[in-house]
Amino acid sequence: MKTLAALVLAASALQGENIAITNARIWTGDPARPWVQALLTDGNRIAAVGTDLDIARRRIQGVRFIDAGGRLVVPGFNDAHVHLLSGSLGMSNIDLTGICTLPAMQAKIAEYAKAHPEKAWITGRGWEYYCFPGQRLPTKEDIDAVVKDRPVFLSAYDGHTGWVNSKALERADINRATRFSGYGEIVKDAAGNPTGSLKEGAQGLVRRLIPVTTRAEKLAALRNGMKLAARLGITSIQNASGDEDELSLYDELQRAGELTLRVAMAFSVAPGAPLARAVEIAKVKAAHKHPLVQVCGVKFGMDGVIENYSAAMIEPYSDKPGERGSTAWTAAQFHAMVAACDRNGLQIYTHAIGDRGVRMTLDGYEHALQTNGHHDARFRIEHIETVHPTDIPRFAKLGVLASMEPIHADPDGVNVWSKCVGEARLPMAFAWRSLEKAGARLVFSSDWPASISVDPIRGLHNAVNRRTTEGKPEGGWIPEQKVSMDTALRGYTTQAAYASFDERTKGRLQPGMLADLLILSQDVFQIPPMDVHKTKVDVTIFDGRVIFNR
Repeated sequence: MKTLAALVLAASALQGENIAITNARIWTGDPARPWVQALLTDGNRIAAVGTDLDIARRRIQGVRFIDAGGRLVVPGFNDAHVHLLSGSLGMSNIDLTGICTLPAMQAKIAEYAKAHPEKAWITGRGWEYYCFPGQRLPTKEDIDAVVKDRPVFLSAYDGHTGWVNSKALERADINRATRFSGYGEIVKDAAGNPTGSLKEGAQGLVRRLIPVTTRAEKLAALRNGMKLAARLGITSIQNASGDEDELSLYDELQRAGELTLRVAMAFSVAPGAPLARAVEIAKVKAAHKHPLVQVCGVKFGMDGVIENYSAAMIEPYSDKPGERGSTAWTAAQFHAMVAACDRNGLQIYTHAIGDRGVRMTLDGYEHALQTNGHHDARFRIEHIETVHPTDIPRFAKLGVLASMEPIHADPDGVNVWSKCVGEARLPMAFAWRSLEKAGARLVFSSDWPASISVDPIRGLHNAVNRRTTEGKPEGGWIPEQKVSMDTALRGYTTQAAYASFDERTKGRLQPGMLADLLILSQDVFQIPPMDVHKTKVDVTIFDGRVIFNR
């Protein structure tokens, strides 16, 4: 049991300091006053901004002064679409991110299996579609070559395709006679045998057998995930999936004084869920008004991903004639559930990657606004990897937020994507600038762990360059869709705060706003754009407290 002294110490640690940051170049996010030299915090709020002299004149006692040495100060990053629990849990499993040859992946799998003989199942994620010979999907034989004795389940970096070995297929009783009728596919070879790739919902045939993670393991993983977030300057997240159990983990961390980021959670709602689920979630939302943990709404999945042909397209895939992907919802189902959730005061996120998936989602949102009356719903579409030009103006017209991940457009990994979409549709690939010019609000995030990086700096680099950190391809990938640094930074700060109805409390460095801010190692506004990825977070201040100092 904690002593009284320990409890007092823990309580005092939660109180924001009085911090004065001087000799800085501070980007406030406030269009009326975008740049100041110094700021002062009072507890967990910003008390003043201005010049060094302005702050010195206030003569406040007990202030901790931080001389920024001319460095850039910005609001804390807000990752507006992330799956923190699954990403955090994955940190202790096989991580294939950035490993892009089959022999190297096999070596990593074998090394992990040897180091963890106690694990009944080998799990991990991070592989990318273009990294296999001939850009084929991975097979069971690829894993069998290094691990035969235990089942292995490895998720693609985007979470939409699973890669398993023969032992996993055997445990799940998946064979040539097995049929999957849900949204997804058991990939089979020409002879009808399962190959070891499972698309979308078919992954559940194997996932359900993986040992359940304990609550203690989940809490430990989140603590590690929060440390990573602090190091990367992430002070707020919008968790784009979840349920009552996951929410309770953040509640427990908050009560213990351990939570070092602000959490807004959207509960997952699958096709077939009863309309009454909207009422249940609305009750949970009403009970969660804590400044650090809130329930904002619901998350739907309209389609899959381009790389495995499960994203819903208006025209067939360029390299697979006749295939247009499919949607997880019918129009009637989606319209009914969206209207019910909106009627109960729930914000709605919808994963839609293909242009047909995006159009169906916009149709559903328009129907809800016509049914329930036009209001400040702040409906969101997540990802929008391709969009038909005629649908772009509808975002601003309907007030729909374009919630996108710059890291998904990393040119180093778009070969398979581009081949599937085809040259005619490439101009609308990750169409940030087209959406911005049409008046849409751009909201940026990582989608971690369904991405190659959770680092917002990597996202900023992609947004302003459309080029890899190595500078390839020359001139950038669809460079007409890149955006300015001001737009990109707003996507991770002011616009992200707007996306969770928090624009009055965070996302800008102004008096009265929450004291969540960063000191960066480089001024991303003044360095060459291709050097943005070299930037580090030097200091992270959350709720008026320094939680990371590099």
